[in-house]
Amino acid sequence: MLEKIKESCNYVAKNSKYVSINYDVLDEYIQNIDLRNLKFWLSSNPYNLFDMDIDKIINFMLIFDSIDYCFWGQPKWTIETLDGKKDGCDALLYALLNYVKKVDKVDFSNVSFKEFSDILKGNVDIPFLKERYDTVVSICDIVNKKMNGNFYNYIKNINNDDELFDIIINNFNAFYDVREYNNQKIYFYKLAQLLTSDILHIKELINGTKVDYSHLVGCADYKIPQTLRALGIIEFNSELSKIVDNKQLIDENSIYEVEIRANMIEVISYINSKLKNTCSIDINDYLFLASKSVKDIVKPYHLCKNKNY
Repeated sequence: MLEKIKESCNYVAKNSKYVSINYDVLDEYIQNIDLRNLKFWLSSNPYNLFDMDIDKIINFMLIFDSIDYCFWGQPKWTIETLDGKKDGCDALLYALLNYVKKVDKVDFSNVSFKEFSDILKGNVDIPFLKERYDTVVSICDIVNKKMNGNFYNYIKNINNDDELFDIIINNFNAFYDVREYNNQKIYFYKLAQLLTSDILHIKELINGTKVDYSHLVGCADYKIPQTLRALGIIEFNSELSKIVDNKQLIDENSIYEVEIRANMIEVISYINSKLKNTCSIDINDYLFLASKSVKDIVKPYHLCKNKNY
């Protein structure tokens, strides 16, 4: 399935009408990549995530990654932390981790919707609050019924991305992420790839386990395309530029959305093909971290209400 992601996104990139890649700019960008800055996006141990035992960390990541999507809104959802105001995935990580450390277990099975709302309480409700809750309840139910109540024990001996990824997408419908383009299925599976990568990187980082995440392709979202566009690497035609720049909603599974996400994946694949001893998922993390540090991004990200990214 991972190869299908790469192949289907390549097909979209070759046939795109609204999005294009400026390879001259991209080649120049690649020359300036410092391989020493390629790192796992959680390697800084945010909020002391890695203070927990590895089984708790990975069981936690299953919950976190399943609802790590769509944080934008007016106003944007934010929470107050000891380090100040946080938003996006940083806020979600902080809120969920704060709860888990308070109750000293990773178990949301008996958490009510009211309790879940309080866990994620911010200035406004997080987008898709009820949908996020339903996802967490569903995942806990699957883990309890099919995995003897412990996701980590179920996958602890799996150290390659192909096998782990298949287990995730075949057991949890929440990670389904497929679109259509020219009557062909286009595969993204952003959150499933993210969870696969997180688990394997964490096992490598904490236990020194020999793992293989070289087949992962990339996590198509809205932040990385925004950064790539700001850098001049991907370009929108006038029609799509007007829609995105005026902050108009783009439909899920529209040609616009599919082309934006697929061209992002194509950029990652291209960068990886030009560098030595790298993996696409590490390029993905490099670009994601860059999206959080690039200042003065004047172009907005595309707005698409969905539960995939």
